[in-house]
Amino acid sequence: MASAGSEQAKKPYCVISADCHVLEPPDLWERRVAPKFRHRLPRMELDDRGRKTLIVEGQRPTRIRDFSLEGDDLERAKSGSWEASKRHADLDRDGIDAEVVYPNRGLLMWASPDSEHQTEMCRVWNDWAIEVFPPSQKRSLPVAAIAPQHVETAVTEVERVARLGYRVVFLPVQVPDQPYNLPLYEPLWAAIQDAGLPISFHVGTGKDPRTATGNGGAILNYVWHALSTAIEPVTQMCVSGILQRFPQLRFATVEAGIGWLAWTLWVMDEGYQKHHFWVAPKLEMLPSEYFRRQGYATFQDDPIGLETRQWIGAENLMWGDDYPHHEGTWPRSEEVIARTMGELSDAERRQVLGGTAAKLYGFELPDEGRV
Repeated sequence: MASAGSEQAKKPYCVISADCHVLEPPDLWERRVAPKFRHRLPRMELDDRGRKTLIVEGQRPTRIRDFSLEGDDLERAKSGSWEASKRHADLDRDGIDAEVVYPNRGLLMWASPDSEHQTEMCRVWNDWAIEVFPPSQKRSLPVAAIAPQHVETAVTEVERVARLGYRVVFLPVQVPDQPYNLPLYEPLWAAIQDAGLPISFHVGTGKDPRTATGNGGAILNYVWHALSTAIEPVTQMCVSGILQRFPQLRFATVEAGIGWLAWTLWVMDEGYQKHHFWVAPKLEMLPSEYFRRQGYATFQDDPIGLETRQWIGAENLMWGDDYPHHEGTWPRSEEVIARTMGELSDAERRQVLGGTAAKLYGFELPDEGRV
């Protein structure tokens, strides 16, 4: 993994952001998608009152409000480039040695209810991202997007992206009306395990996360979509027997924080034990033990979650700056880390800031005494 400069080389820890984003070219899907899907891509239109509206197949229209930004907010709005020199300068500024790269517009790839449309949207991202962030450069690791609604097609794409050199697959947090605890997904879990690829469940994918409107809607949606969309895949993976049947399968929730996680692990075990007469399948371990063996979660600025780490396991937590999103910590990550991680031991910091991400995603750690 490339060093990010002399100042960064003096840091005591290798810092890997397990959640970054790239602003794709504005015409990426328009140029590369199959012609029959071109008229169905997300687009901006003017409504009958001349207001800008985002139209996304499978979601309700969203009004785009005009507002002005300044300071860090303006910088974030202008950042996220896929050009290596600009991107690496931003990483260096934030003290980041390496990153896991998620899409931005591409978070809408699973919005359409049409599985073929989803598959095509994911294919475009997968072909482009591995061109821009090839395995030969070791600093930026892109995620491979998989559309799981049609399982056989999803298995084929998992095998293809593994051959392309991807090291992680990205699934939506939920497939509407087709939850992950259904047996039909067994071939997909087998293919992902056989490929040796961890799974990422990034919030805000697979179904419209905006459940609230009206007063306070922006904050209601911010709180609710992170919490609800993270709990669903965690509980489904841990209590349904998936992780028991596929003991090498690994997964992570991304950009959902961790303040909810300790309670979730506790209540899964409580339900399993106190409702044992209803529970099926019977598990060899408690649900929380499957998470600690095979599950992970990322966070940005979550001091409450860090206080509960003894209930989770620091080795299951990964930090990310969510570059360049407004809810992230870039370009002030070093300040946030100092403010929120003062109570962590040196070993815990090494794990949370980079060691666990390096192990999970296959980053090469430097040799100069950092981990």
